[in-house]
Amino acid sequence: MSALPESSNVLSFEEARHLVEEHAAKLRPRGKELTPLLGAVGLFLAEPVFADRDFPPFPRAARDGYALRAADLRDIPVTLQIIGEIKAGAPENPEMRVEDGQAVSIMTGAAAPPGADAVVMVEHTARIDTDSDNKVEIRRTISSGENIVPVGSEAKRGDRLLPQGMRLDHAAIGVAASVGRAHLLVYSKPRIAVLATGDELVDVSTQPGRNQIRNSNTYSLAAQIRAAGGEPVLLPIAPDEPKRLRELIGDGLEADLLLISGGVSMGKYDLVEQGLAELHAEFFFTAVKIQPGRPAVFGQIPCSAGAPAREGTSAPFTHKYFFGLPGNPVSTMVTFELFARPMVEALAGMQPRKLIFLHAKSKSEIKTKTGLKRFLPALLSGEFEHAEVELAGWQGSGDIATTARANCYVIIPPDRERILAGEWVPVMMR
Repeated sequence: MSALPESSNVLSFEEARHLVEEHAAKLRPRGKELTPLLGAVGLFLAEPVFADRDFPPFPRAARDGYALRAADLRDIPVTLQIIGEIKAGAPENPEMRVEDGQAVSIMTGAAAPPGADAVVMVEHTARIDTDSDNKVEIRRTISSGENIVPVGSEAKRGDRLLPQGMRLDHAAIGVAASVGRAHLLVYSKPRIAVLATGDELVDVSTQPGRNQIRNSNTYSLAAQIRAAGGEPVLLPIAPDEPKRLRELIGDGLEADLLLISGGVSMGKYDLVEQGLAELHAEFFFTAVKIQPGRPAVFGQIPCSAGAPAREGTSAPFTHKYFFGLPGNPVSTMVTFELFARPMVEALAGMQPRKLIFLHAKSKSEIKTKTGLKRFLPALLSGEFEHAEVELAGWQGSGDIATTARANCYVIIPPDRERILAGEWVPVMMR
């Protein structure tokens, strides 16, 4: 029987997170595919996107108003002759050139005419129309260049607009559309296996017995995997029986990453670490000093000699990563966000990023115990820049209903047992 990992593999949150980030930085995405523009939403870009022309390609009016020469506005008010009108998308008129004492009525997005070096907003003008003449009174001075966006000021032709590894959100899709990219090369979604363990679990469609519970972890993890850019592979529930557990772990290792929930504590029937050890697993950590989620496990298992080469590498993919996540539902969700998500995102093609916490004022006093870094379900509220946060009143790491109502986690440092009302506290959005 293989030896279990030593208890010295208990790390602080920061140590564990940095270790995961280091391993995530070594990963390569599983493949690439060309997809229609809207089909790429939420995926990761496999090549940079460049500007196909200058942006803007012409001096663009930023306001509705009048294009004119700023030098004509030395003495305000001043009356100028209107020589024409330009709307957005209008063809260029080479005969329309602004000279001294002249102005052109112009719409937002239109090309400023030659000779004009500024646009005064229509709110600062008064139109003077007569039977024989059209004039405008300008009531505000303006500087040269004001309300005109110069050619190429947003991007020059050939500039990189979207980097490789960027997740494609609505803004990125808009940029791609603006340069005529009807299709984008994206990374294929990694396959992430999910294995829930425990004799107490029954399938979601089964009526549980008095001492049984439905398997919620598989489905919450699958949802988190999809949100991170992966494709979940749902395995059957693993019983508390070593042989069948090892078989299902082996099935899970056929995916790009294996997530196991439950069976990683110190109980008699917590068999996951023993099963992994028998497969010659290397354990990077076996617990993290956090609550919820202390008994979290991270490591790798050697693959067979015939393992396929990962795209973009010359060497065979010699090992597969795994996480053993605690079985309590809230612990499972929290440890995925803190540790498994960076690995899923890296396999999906995302460039490595650091975890950043927001800050908000505590709405009420928080009391806890020292020793562990705590991630407690909470509610962020307030309006505009006046954000407040308070605990959601959960009943422990099995209280999935309260966590579902929460919209964030309050982070309590391990050396604090009391947070005063009105004190700024770190927050992680859910």
